[in-house]
Amino acid sequence: MTQAGRGPRERMVFSAAQLIRRNGVTATGMREVAAHADAPRGSLQHYFPGGKEQLVNEAVEWAGRYAGKRVARFLAGLERPTPSGLFAAMAAQWTDEYTADGFTAGCPVAAATVDCATGDSTREAAAAAFATWRAPVAEALRGMGVPADRADSLATLMISTLEGAILMARAERDVRPLTTAVRELGPLLDAAVRP
Repeated sequence: MTQAGRGPRERMVFSAAQLIRRNGVTATGMREVAAHADAPRGSLQHYFPGGKEQLVNEAVEWAGRYAGKRVARFLAGLERPTPSGLFAAMAAQWTDEYTADGFTAGCPVAAATVDCATGDSTREAAAAAFATWRAPVAEALRGMGVPADRADSLATLMISTLEGAILMARAERDVRPLTTAVRELGPLLDAAVRP
C-alpha cells in the first residue's frame, strides 16, 4: 500500500483511507488528506466536488476493493488452502501490523461505519465495501468445498469476527483477541467443508 505511481486523485483516496483507519472520519480533515497525499489543496474540490462525504465514500469503497483483492493473495500463500487457513491469514495481516507498528490503526470501513452510521451515502458505501470483501471470501470457501448455501454466511461470520477482534485488539493493546478468534473459529470453518 504505497503512493508510488498514483495520480493525485488516487493518492487522496488512499490517504483518506489511511487517515480514517487511524483517526476516524470526524478527525480526518480535507487539508490533512491533501497534505498526506502530497496533493495541492485546490485539487480536492476539483476531484471531489461532493466534498468530504464523497472523498470518505470513495476511500471506503477503495478499502473494500483492497480487502477483496487480498483474499487471492492470502490463498496464494497457503500451501493447502483451508477455510481456517484463510481466516488465519486474514487475521495475521492485523497481528503482524499490530506487533510491528502498534495498535494505532483499524479498518477504515469499520471506522466510517461507526462515525457516519446515520449518513445514508456513507452507510451505503460501507455496506457495499463489506459486500465487495465478502464475495471473494465466499467464493474461496466454495472453492475449498464449503456448500454454496453456507459459503456466504460463513464469509459474513469470518469478516464480522475479524472486525470485532480488530476492535478488541486495539482497545486492549493486545493481539490476543485475534489469536483467540483464529483458534476458536478455525475448527468450525473447516467442519463446513464437504468432501
